[in-house]
Formats: sequence, C-alpha cells, structure tokens
Amino acid sequence: MTSDPTTDQKIEADADVVIVGGGIIGAVSAFYLAREGLKTVLVDKGTIGYEQSTRNWGWVHQQVRYPHLIPLARRSVELWQTLDETLGSPVEFVQGGNLSLAFDDADLTLFEEVAADARAAGLETNVIDHDATSALVPGMEGEWTGSMHVPSDGQANPALVTAAFARAAGKAGAYIYTGCAAERIELQAGAISGLVTERGLIRTSRVVCAGGAWAARFARHLGVDFPQRSVRSTVVRTNPVDAVTGATGWGDGFTFRQDRAGRFILAGGAAAIYDVDLELLRDLRRFLPLAWANRRWIRFHLGRPLLNDLARLVPGSAARREFWQRHRAIDPPPDDRAAQESLRKFGAMFPSLAGAQAEEIWAGNIDTTPDQAPVIDAVGPSGFFLAAGFSGHGFALGPGGGELTSALVRGVAPAVDARPFRHARFAEDDLPALRAYPR
Repeated sequence: MTSDPTTDQKIEADADVVIVGGGIIGAVSAFYLAREGLKTVLVDKGTIGYEQSTRNWGWVHQQVRYPHLIPLARRSVELWQTLDETLGSPVEFVQGGNLSLAFDDADLTLFEEVAADARAAGLETNVIDHDATSALVPGMEGEWTGSMHVPSDGQANPALVTAAFARAAGKAGAYIYTGCAAERIELQAGAISGLVTERGLIRTSRVVCAGGAWAARFARHLGVDFPQRSVRSTVVRTNPVDAVTGATGWGDGFTFRQDRAGRFILAGGAAAIYDVDLELLRDLRRFLPLAWANRRWIRFHLGRPLLNDLARLVPGSAARREFWQRHRAIDPPPDDRAAQESLRKFGAMFPSLAGAQAEEIWAGNIDTTPDQAPVIDAVGPSGFFLAAGFSGHGFALGPGGGELTSALVRGVAPAVDARPFRHARFAEDDLPALRAYPR
C-alpha cells in the first residue's frame, strides 16, 4: 500500500471500490473511503496530481458563482482548516480572505447582488470601499473603487495537497497504482462487475470516475452523456518579493496570491484558450451560452488537438491507439502572451514590485460544465459514480467533493445536499442563469 508504487507492482484482483483518476478528487475520495474500511483501489494513467491538481492557482475560495454551491464550499473550508492534522502533512493553508476588485459603479452593484445571495447561503461576504480594500493589500494602486471581500477564503500549496491525501489514503489502506491506465468497465446484468486496466482486471461492483478533464471521454463508453469541455489557462510564478498580503484577489484582468515563500502566483492575462477539437461538435449547443457569457476571456485556437483527432480517423494510424495509453503526462503549452500580460498588469497594480520576474510559467486544462458546477452522482449502470466537472473549483472544493463522493458510494447521508450536483440536471434543463463576474 503506497502512493508511489513501481509500475510493475502486482495489481489487486478485487476491491470494494475502484477510483479512476489520481487528481485531488480521486485522492480525497480514496482517503475517505479507505478510512471507512472499504478496500479501495485508485489507478491513474500517469502520476498522482500531475495535471490540473498541481497546476491550479492554489485558491481555496467559497464564492463559487452560485449560492447553491456554497454549502459544499463552506464544508470544504471546514475540512481545510484541520487538514495538516488530518493528513499528518503540511499543506500550507492560509485563511487570508479573498478580494474581487470593482472598477466602476456597475461592478459594485453586481457585487452587492452577489454578496446578498452569498450571505443568504450562510457565507460572510462584504462589499467594501477603496480605503478598506487598500488597508487589506498595502501598496496596491489603480482605478478600482472597492471590492467584494470574503474574509474566510484562503489559499494552499497545490504541490503538497494531492500528494498528502494520496499518502494518507495509502496509510488508511488504499492501494494506489500509478502508470496504470484504465481501459474499460465490465458489466454483468447491467451492473458493474470489474474494471479492466492495462495491468489486469480488478473485480469490483463500484467504480468512481474522477478523471478531471478526461472524465466525459471515459464515461461515454458506458453510454453516459456528460457535457464537459476544457480551456487552457496559463499561470506565472514570480521570484520571491517582500511580503504584501495573505489574501487572494481578482485584479484588473488578472488574479494573484502570494505564497509563504513570498512568490506571487498570477493568472488571467490576455484570455483562456479553448483548443478546438472534434469533441467541440458534440457539446456545442450546450456550451454556447457559457462561451457567450465569457466571450471577453476566451480565445479559440486551431492546432495540435484538432490535428490529433483528425489523425485518429485514419485507419491503421498510431493515433488510433487507446487514448489513455498515448497520453500519460499531459503538458499543455503555456501562452507566453498571457503570461507577459499578467506580469505587466501585476507591475501596474503593484508599482513597488514591478521588477518581479517570472520564475516559472506553466499551463493547465480547466474542465468545465455548461453551468460551471461539478457532477457528483451515481450515473449510468449500477455501481458507476461520476465526480468531475469542477470548473476551476476542484482544488477549493476538493476536500468536500471527495467526502461527498465517499458518502454517495457508501450509501450514507452526506454532510451537504447532493442535489445541486446531480447528473440529471442537464436533461431536466435545471440550470441557473449564467453570471459573469467583472475581471
């Protein structure tokens, strides 16, 4: 039982539950399931937390666009507050609050509406003026007029969190196999009977798909229609500078947080990139409202993803091999223009730090659903569970999302209402009106 096994480790022949995907949702789910005594196996085509779980902004925020999602966000923060003790490993959680800057009266009006909805859902959210905002982040300059402030929001270190959950899951009894792609699910009489991996069959009656941006592709072979797309976002980490703030923030077209080492993590810049592929045609109708609401922040890109999909149509081509075996470690290219724009805007807002340099630049694929909320639900054949589509909130919601997944798999009452995360909402067209915040 280990979170870092060798790829030739003999795989378990049976399990109470198998989790596909070793990102934060899969690792948290494995921890809670194993802690409750279920024989839990987690498989990942690559390594633990390699993709978006370690490439995100590091925000632990609760203002997640819609009030009905706030209970899960609040539950997650409750768990975040004791994670060091729970996991026996530091995750660098700092509860420094979050600021969303307003730049005119229209922004402030929108924030007042959002804050009222959040308070009704039990989340302390305040709209504060220019001077109060300045006091929270010294040295910040610009034409902003105030901000929306959530004092209980925080941040943590993505490089530590998923690995800590995986180690804790292993100590609790979970079997974790990296470099082990899931190939297909086997059924008997319409119910799950096993998961076939490239290293053998695992007999089980329950499978959790926590495959992040690739969950829809995996679920499709079971006849599960899961509307999911992804955008590519670029992140910049600066060299260490003087300590300024423990808050996370939306600035003028970019986001920021300062870690314990004094480095700023910046994102936003010019826009997120949507890499066009053949999958776009499948969900185009469902995602048009979301794309339109965020049209200022999305750039469409024709490139390798589309070429790869076209290559898969050629009989006998290497590209027709199993997707999971061809894509072990997915490293989306960063957008240098977006990175430089984030640095420029950061220097303009923090003039005393304008000399900060990029220490590292990377990109990640952020999966999203038409209503920017995850699916955490039993779907398709008996025994199949989906936990994906966290829409940029997977890191923040990870502890609560994995705990909820564990409760549904075990058939016990969850700590929060699971109804907002049901898969049927798409067929029922029970989706909230999209709300695009100022950036």
